[in-house]
Amino acid sequence: MASALARMLAAIARPSSTHPIHTIVFIGILASTAYLSILNISVPNSESQLLPAHLYRPSTISEWKQIDDPDKYASAEHYALLQLRFQTDVAGVPLPFVNSSVPAISPQGRDVLVKFNSLRDWTEIMHDLQPSYDSDSAPESAWVWHLASSRRGFVWIEWLKFSYSRFVQQFKRAETFDVAIMGLAYAAMHLTFVSLFISMRKVGSHAWLSVTVLMSSSFAFLFALVTTSYMGVPINMVLLSEGLPFLVVTVGFEGYVSLARATLQGSKVPSISSAIEQVGFKICLNYVIELLVFIAGASSGIGGLSQFCFLAVWILVYDFAMLFTFYVAIMSIKLEFNRIKRHASIRKALEEDGVAERAAESFAESFEESENKAQSNGETIIFGKTFKDSSISWFKTAMVLAFALVNLFNLTTAPFREHNITVGVVDPFSVLPSLSALASGAQSYLRNGVVVTVMPPMEYYLLPKSSEFENTVNSIFESWSRTISDPVLSKWAVIVLSISVGLNMYLFQASQYSAGPQIKVVEKIVEVPTTKSLSTVSGSTTTVSTANSSSHDTETDSDKDSDDGVVEITVKPRKTLLPMEEAIGYVKAGRTKELSDEDIISLTKAGKIPLYALEKQLADCTRAVYIRRAVVSRSTEDGTLENSSLPYLHYDFTRVLGACCENVIGYMPIPVGLAGPLIIDGKKFYIPMATTEGCLVASTMRGCKAMNAGGGVTTVLLQDGMTRGPAVSFPSLVRAGAAKLWLDSEEGQKTMKKAFDSTSRFARLSSLKTAIAGSTLYIRFRTTTGDAMGMNMISKGTEHALKYMAEQAGFPDMVVVSVSGNYCTDKKAAAVNWIEGRGKSVVAEAIVPGHIVRSVLKSDVDALVELNITKNLMGSAMAGSVGGFNAQAANLVTAIYLATGQDPAQNVESSNCITLMKNVGGDLQISVSMPSIEVGTIGGGTILEPQSAMLDLLGVRGPHPTNPGDNSRQLAKIVAAGVLAGELSLCSALAAGHLVQSHMALNRSVPATRATTPGPDTTAAATALTPATLAATVAGVNGSAQSSAELARLQKGSQICFA
Repeated sequence: MASALARMLAAIARPSSTHPIHTIVFIGILASTAYLSILNISVPNSESQLLPAHLYRPSTISEWKQIDDPDKYASAEHYALLQLRFQTDVAGVPLPFVNSSVPAISPQGRDVLVKFNSLRDWTEIMHDLQPSYDSDSAPESAWVWHLASSRRGFVWIEWLKFSYSRFVQQFKRAETFDVAIMGLAYAAMHLTFVSLFISMRKVGSHAWLSVTVLMSSSFAFLFALVTTSYMGVPINMVLLSEGLPFLVVTVGFEGYVSLARATLQGSKVPSISSAIEQVGFKICLNYVIELLVFIAGASSGIGGLSQFCFLAVWILVYDFAMLFTFYVAIMSIKLEFNRIKRHASIRKALEEDGVAERAAESFAESFEESENKAQSNGETIIFGKTFKDSSISWFKTAMVLAFALVNLFNLTTAPFREHNITVGVVDPFSVLPSLSALASGAQSYLRNGVVVTVMPPMEYYLLPKSSEFENTVNSIFESWSRTISDPVLSKWAVIVLSISVGLNMYLFQASQYSAGPQIKVVEKIVEVPTTKSLSTVSGSTTTVSTANSSSHDTETDSDKDSDDGVVEITVKPRKTLLPMEEAIGYVKAGRTKELSDEDIISLTKAGKIPLYALEKQLADCTRAVYIRRAVVSRSTEDGTLENSSLPYLHYDFTRVLGACCENVIGYMPIPVGLAGPLIIDGKKFYIPMATTEGCLVASTMRGCKAMNAGGGVTTVLLQDGMTRGPAVSFPSLVRAGAAKLWLDSEEGQKTMKKAFDSTSRFARLSSLKTAIAGSTLYIRFRTTTGDAMGMNMISKGTEHALKYMAEQAGFPDMVVVSVSGNYCTDKKAAAVNWIEGRGKSVVAEAIVPGHIVRSVLKSDVDALVELNITKNLMGSAMAGSVGGFNAQAANLVTAIYLATGQDPAQNVESSNCITLMKNVGGDLQISVSMPSIEVGTIGGGTILEPQSAMLDLLGVRGPHPTNPGDNSRQLAKIVAAGVLAGELSLCSALAAGHLVQSHMALNRSVPATRATTPGPDTTAAATALTPATLAATVAGVNGSAQSSAELARLQKGSQICFA
């Protein structure tokens, strides 16, 4: 049932999500209409700001007295005194005849007394009144008395003054208990508003969604007020001001926040329909429960409480409707904006990192959201503190009880309160003469008394009958003029217009980036037995004969085309060569792609087309690769490259062009294996490893298995900052020293940071470190680069900062020797990286229980600790190692780098690692400290599809949508955790003496033994131990080839993680 209801809600919301602009405009018009209706119904006249007054007279001999609440005199007859005022500049037109009316004190006016419950019906028929002539034979009047609008320009300043006076009066009359409760209620209401903004920021919206949520709820409030007013249920504004904060806190905005969270954070590809199916039933259930509570309150029959609960029911109904219409439309636009912004952000980040514009655009177009964030865990964030949903429910319950308590308190103490005369109402005593004359005929109040509500004056003016149509049109335009002149609607119209213009401009600008995959037909020459002319650059015409040859090859180029996002329907050109001059004419005319492959190969070999320019000339990367292979192959003696096993088909070379490689002749497939799952900071990861070294993945898997048994890996990121160290020279040591002192000063740091940060949206200068050698100064820039590894954007920022230093900071004699002075240090072993760190500095730790060390790793805790000290610490120190205090960190770093598109040359500094082991209560504590892991999740090789797929597997593809840099930092933690697994397994194998056996069993030949040393053993038994038979022996298939003891030994050493 829940899923069926959720699907139904998704179906209801689908039109709003597919047509968001139509939905928003339609609801905006409805809300504007409701606003005008509210003004006509509820807002007092802007000129007088008067409210109706109430008089009570228990008998004919009693005096009239003013009262505040006519509902207290339910047994008395209730009348309404209407004051009709007629304004005219036309002489000779009499006043209309009104039944049961008497002349008013003021001239040109009449007063009439009607039953209060028929007041609305009476006013509806009194819009137009006919002038009353004394003679029945008088001609029909050309004029009609028309009721003026009760709203003549709503003035907010006057209304605020009126509201303030009402508030002061109510505050003075209120009880201390009421003031305290209402103060808490309003504080809780504003806390709810603040919580809404904080919650929306958590899901990725700074203010837009929060504002639209408040707008949606306001619309629901307007619709509910209009509905209750037209249903004849009066709403006391004082009670509304008292109950509104309780309603806001009770209902809250959890439905809006949960839908936004499910939409923006629920899946890799955000979808409103799937989000509604996920949380729709829970939202609906909450609304139903709240509706039942307010329906019960509306049925209570307790005066104002019943009225307010009736209004609250309609507010909830409209709020639910607005959630799945207006808010869904807003969410649809939000998703589209996010998609466009993410596309532009990825493209600009790649371009800043040095990727060619075409490659950056290609990658951005194919990029899909890769984040798979955790679903809501039943918690709410308020002022940065986490509260369980159960706590929020208890808070809501407390607010409902407080609201009921306030009403109960008012109900029980009302008879004992003193009431003062209300200001800002009609003066009822000015109409006493008319009231006495009108009430003289009403005898019912002799028994039960009478209550008279004195209404504000109703203004009439003369309208010519002959221009009824014109006046109708004028009335419509006058109504629209008043509407537009309204201070709220006028600003609303301007805001809507501005948003519409801005939205259209933004979408128009972004439309060039939002084009989907295209299918294009590439036209190429097909040999036909005709003669065609070719216009050369010089303007002369050359006749080209194209005879149909029997050797014509009709193989389509799509057979060797790549998956570039385009489908090319082509026919392989003829093999007959054109004359060289004619072929050159094609090239000069920009029609190189129309030539046959053989013609292009001939031109390239002749030096007429540069080998590196084939992609640009042909606009077909795969064809360019094929031709380049042919040219190189035919230019060498062996000629094997053209038909070699190096693959080149079915690869998107557009991402390579201008980004990853030049003079491309194919791609190199490398086996990729998975190690894991490995629990890293409480989350499971499968670690991709591209390697040709057998046993590496299996060994890492064993380490993962052992560490998972102890709870997984814990990581800490200590710092994040890529470096670039330029070398600059000065004429003298004095000038170099002055520059160093200035750079080390606070002023110098601020100046350089401002200059550096101006070059990129992502790179931010963190610190500067200087060193001097003679008159040469070395400056080490440390910067954050978002999710990119960032060497190119750092280099650009460094160049600009140095230029600014020379031109603006007083160092014109500074000469930049090299933007990279090896003080970075990049792709070289250096103590500065080991000490200061570079890229991401990560420490990873795991606790492996002692019994796991013995059962899985086949070793002993003390043996591992001793081996680590002897090998990784003392052995590396004896070798004079810098950052090499580990067993095989480079193995894991390089394998993961190749799989995820990192720069494999940076494994030099990224493999800086010290491995430590301790015996802690019989368990093994192992850690790796890696101060210079250099990784990125955008740019470089990460834009290639296979490498992007591996980043997707890890959940870190591309830039992080909300916190730039989080994806690359997470990847660095994964690298460190993978290194930890490899260190643990290898050291265990070394301690147990299984290293050689496991390698031989999995991927190499039989190891040399003492029995076969120094010469080879030529016995049949030894000869039978080929790699295949040995593997079968380990698996138990060919057990006769070795003794049972040898078999047991090999099984123990080679079955790494599959036991």
